[in-house]
Amino acid sequence: MCAQPTLLIIGAGIAGLSAGIFAQKHGFQSNIFEMHDLPGGLCTAWERKGYTFDGCIHYLFGSGVGQPFYDLWQDLGVIQERPFIHHDEYMRLTDGERTLIVYADPDRLESHLLSHSPQDARPIRALCRGVRDFARFDMAAMYALPKSQTGPQEWAALGRKMLPYVPALASWASLSCLEFGSRFKDPFLRRAIPQMFSWEEAPLMMGMMLLAYMGTGNAGFPVGGSLQFAQALEQRYLELGGQIHYKAQVEKILVENDTAVGVRLYNDEVHRANLVISAADGHATIFDMLGGKFTNRLIRRMYDGHLPTHQMMQISLGVKRDFTPEPHWVTYLLDQPIRLAGEERRELGVKHYCFDPSLAPPGKSVLELIIRTNYAYWQRIYGRRLYDTEQAQVSDEIIARLEAWYPGIRGDIEVTDEATPLSYERYTGNWMGATCGWLLTKETLPMMIQGVPKTLPGLRGLYLAGHWVEPGGTVTLAAASGRQAVQIRHGVSLGRRAGRRP
Repeated sequence: MCAQPTLLIIGAGIAGLSAGIFAQKHGFQSNIFEMHDLPGGLCTAWERKGYTFDGCIHYLFGSGVGQPFYDLWQDLGVIQERPFIHHDEYMRLTDGERTLIVYADPDRLESHLLSHSPQDARPIRALCRGVRDFARFDMAAMYALPKSQTGPQEWAALGRKMLPYVPALASWASLSCLEFGSRFKDPFLRRAIPQMFSWEEAPLMMGMMLLAYMGTGNAGFPVGGSLQFAQALEQRYLELGGQIHYKAQVEKILVENDTAVGVRLYNDEVHRANLVISAADGHATIFDMLGGKFTNRLIRRMYDGHLPTHQMMQISLGVKRDFTPEPHWVTYLLDQPIRLAGEERRELGVKHYCFDPSLAPPGKSVLELIIRTNYAYWQRIYGRRLYDTEQAQVSDEIIARLEAWYPGIRGDIEVTDEATPLSYERYTGNWMGATCGWLLTKETLPMMIQGVPKTLPGLRGLYLAGHWVEPGGTVTLAAASGRQAVQIRHGVSLGRRAGRRP
């Protein structure tokens, strides 16, 4: 009788937990090693004086029964009977005089935009037509198999499935939100449209897909938030017989005869296995744990710093005020910019979580303030008094802005918590404090469509998972990458639609 194959997984984020669950379900005995004391990685939350500050999920692709990616979460065992909150609007954008409401319903969005600017009917109708076109788009089909396991028959089947969407893909894939915004004549819409999907470099097509999935009930917020969702994956993994070692940071991936055979922790413990999956930070895996040995020009180019990553400062507030009557997400377009990390920022996102009462005491609210920033600046001042001073100054300036929009709020603030890119790097190990791997732009979109290699040249027995090898910046794609790491080993699909391995 053959011994049960063993697998070591680096990182208990969503990709690592997903890989572990699929591994346990398909004949492996696996162990996960996690540097933190909690599961989830970037999919996390933290509590301060009774307030829970959520650090990740804004929406979850796959929350709708029968919708794309639902089967993935069903196989992982975390979607069944889980309540979700579905918003009829994504966000609002305002310059203080006019407000754009980004409705999920394309008909409602079209009517609203036309009321702002009838003269921009052409780009408005094109935008909403694109949302309608993608409402039935099965993005999950692109992730049924790893690209390396996709043969001629699978490519042909995928091509037939994608054929109705070729015109929409051709029209929108190469257009950024900023470029699309330049087509508008109305000054307010020219300014607001590029910020509709949080960053102006985002491909417009991905924003259309987001609204389309929101409109079909397939992009909901899981009640309890990000950490609870990650803990549900943790529980499922443990139920299947997997083991998680917390506060167990991997220093080196052990290699013998160009084959990964285990890991060595920083406490000098050595653990060996038949296979290793790294769901940790890509840069740390390749250049630290493996010493940069198994690379090629493409990999070195990916990590030379020229590709964009999403770096932000998050200021979380616990407020003794009920924000339920307020829109849940507003981006303020600032006439007077905020100076942050040596750069001027003219947009400030303000989000409250009153739609999930479990995240704050009764009658109180969690506010999340998000602003883009520069990792290099925070890295230069880290460990100096200036680091803390800068955080406090930025918080104070932002709260002063809030005071103008919500009078008296400064006196209602009970908790203030700041997180810079250095915070994300320290707690999650993500290179340059990136919050979603590679920032999805029209330049990086081909990486998402074509896929990033899940193995390294010249190295056997190691598979990669996570947002550094599955660009797109969503929890769902991270989970899909964990499944794919196991699929590469099996050479077969593990999904429901494609059939199970006997």
